[in-house]
Amino acid sequence: MDRTQYVILFLLTLLSIFMLLPIVYIINHAFKPLHELFLFPPTFIVQEPTTQNFVELLSLTQSTFVPVSRYIFNSVIVTIATTVAMVVTSAFCAYALSKHRFPGSNFVFSMIMLSLLFVPTVIQIPRFVVIQNLGIMNTYWGHVLPLIAMPVGVFLMKQFMDQVPNEIMEAAKIDGASEVRTFLQIVIPLVTPAVATIAIIAFQTVWGNTETSQLFMQDESMKTLPYYMMSLTANLANSVARQGAAAAGALIMFLPQLIIFLFFQSKVIATMAHSGIK
Repeated sequence: MDRTQYVILFLLTLLSIFMLLPIVYIINHAFKPLHELFLFPPTFIVQEPTTQNFVELLSLTQSTFVPVSRYIFNSVIVTIATTVAMVVTSAFCAYALSKHRFPGSNFVFSMIMLSLLFVPTVIQIPRFVVIQNLGIMNTYWGHVLPLIAMPVGVFLMKQFMDQVPNEIMEAAKIDGASEVRTFLQIVIPLVTPAVATIAIIAFQTVWGNTETSQLFMQDESMKTLPYYMMSLTANLANSVARQGAAAAGALIMFLPQLIIFLFFQSKVIATMAHSGIK
């Protein structure tokens, strides 16, 4: 490598280290004793690591009517079911828009993209009315159905499917493959990076979601872990109490997302590299 390449590599290394600082901070923050949590300026590296914050978090959960294991169980079930539903729905929708040009398909795709402009707060009341009329309050369906629609997933999946040659699909159909078989065995394997990326985005969205628990679940046993963690740390912005438990809870909420992202990071990079290429 020449000198310019070494300089670029050095600058990118510095940028990578800078991007890692929030992750280092949140991990170290969870193991800080109480006196280190309030140091100013804050430190990134814990000086006297302790697990007392996690002990405090567990002691808080033991005094609740619903055990923390129930919140974890709900979060796991809801996250898996909703993530799968979001990926499947995005894939089917993108396939129809990309490979079956029906009248009004461009308008439908434009409306899907337009929906990205709306913040979740705008649709909270209509969504509540729909869920209530369907009679699925205090059920797992009340967690899953409001989150299935994923415009970003449709966009990414369609961009990838547009690059799949129609000739491959026509050849498969000539060989006797059905529409479903062509979709599952020809198209999906070719857009695996997009599927992985959508799965990560969906997982992060659902895992940290508190809206469905707040709006659609009056039964405490049907609420999820993010809502419970939020209730533990509510109104503690200027308080010393429970800050250690809050730091431990933040790490617990963050680690699954980090692990999922690291596992699928190569697919995400491939998606970002190809999503705009025709």
